[in-house]
Amino acid sequence: MFDLSTGSSRDCRGVSRREFLRVGGLSALGLSLASFLRLQAAAAKPAARKKTINCILLWMQGGPSHHDTFDPKPDAPAEVRGEFATIPTTLSGVRVAEHLPLLAKQTDKYSIIRGHDPKNGSHGVADHLMMSGRPFNASLPFPCYGSVVSRERGYRDGMLPFVQLGRFIDRRFNGGIAGFLGDEFNPFEVGDDPNAPGFKVRDLSVASEADRKRLERRYAMLGDLDRYQKEVEEAPQVVRARDTFYEKAHALITSPAAKKAFAIDQESEKLRERYGRNMFGQSCLLARRLIEGGVHFVTVTDGGWDTHQNNFKSLKERKLPVLDRAYSALLQDLHDRGLLDTTLVVWFGDFGRTPKINPSAGRDHWATAGVACMGGGGVKRGEVVGATNALGEFVIDSPVTPQDLAATIYHTLGIPLHTWYRAQDGRPIELVPEGKPVRQLVG
Repeated sequence: MFDLSTGSSRDCRGVSRREFLRVGGLSALGLSLASFLRLQAAAAKPAARKKTINCILLWMQGGPSHHDTFDPKPDAPAEVRGEFATIPTTLSGVRVAEHLPLLAKQTDKYSIIRGHDPKNGSHGVADHLMMSGRPFNASLPFPCYGSVVSRERGYRDGMLPFVQLGRFIDRRFNGGIAGFLGDEFNPFEVGDDPNAPGFKVRDLSVASEADRKRLERRYAMLGDLDRYQKEVEEAPQVVRARDTFYEKAHALITSPAAKKAFAIDQESEKLRERYGRNMFGQSCLLARRLIEGGVHFVTVTDGGWDTHQNNFKSLKERKLPVLDRAYSALLQDLHDRGLLDTTLVVWFGDFGRTPKINPSAGRDHWATAGVACMGGGGVKRGEVVGATNALGEFVIDSPVTPQDLAATIYHTLGIPLHTWYRAQDGRPIELVPEGKPVRQLVG
């Protein structure tokens, strides 16, 4: 078991390590930053890699309608077809919903998985299943993709390995966390809106020069305290090891690289407008900056997709224009910067939605059909994988389960599917016991 305490010893000036590490609001998922870094360092060092593929996961909490996005049914009855027309894409014979015009022009940069079979229709459970590729198990929470990447790779150039933007994840069933791998591999969460004026990451920010001087003074005090403890309390190697974690925390807080990666205000106004001046659009832009700055895995979360009522009004006025603008801008921006070949971009949500429109002009949960998209990172682009029947009720060709999505993601990121871990009770756990990489994308 890991000790999450930062200690409470005080020197004569009344400064504890915990207080030192709370300067600037330093906390990540309830951990002080040094504890977070200490736990990260407990992982085994990864083997050297010839080519690193990173990942941006766009998570649509609530479950987007496949009919009204990437798998429309224009020939179905009106109660299934819905209110939206369809438009052509760059792929012959492939059409998408009319409110995705920018993404319709970008299908050379991603593939559409119309054969996605979610295998589940319940919120919370879906967050766990879709983000890990493993069914929910109350006695054994499985790690999400970003946590596995964090476990396997660790830090690069002093940057956090796994960052989550936004808090639109249902955690009731351990979705989006490190599970049995341990809290040290949880994401570093940024809940603030990057579109807000003066956006800063509170856990990594020193607000003013006075705060910076206070930080440096407390860091020096900590050194004095540790030197004293080295003499009277602990073995030298213990203190040296502990110092390493505090030094890394201090380095990250004051790191020009970390500051630069999160400094979204350094982007041109033209580019920020291209992504969309809203939380999701700017989160996608920030995700690109983080990948560029050395983060391995970024989850961008977006809520509001649970459209039981007023499905078409909500999608037309709020959700689809924002998605279309941000997702397409991200793909184009990565491409323009030469990053798309080394950045896997994945889009999906909880599950699909009912083919038949309900009396409230909404669509309810649907467990046997959905849609996902995947592009970059070396996967094949411009593909349409699988198909649903004429009403979008179930998959009739090339089904792709959450386990298959997991296998495809790990395969693309270079993590062996048959990697084994030990749960906290000692039992061996295989990373992907079921599921195979989607051959149309990686074959």
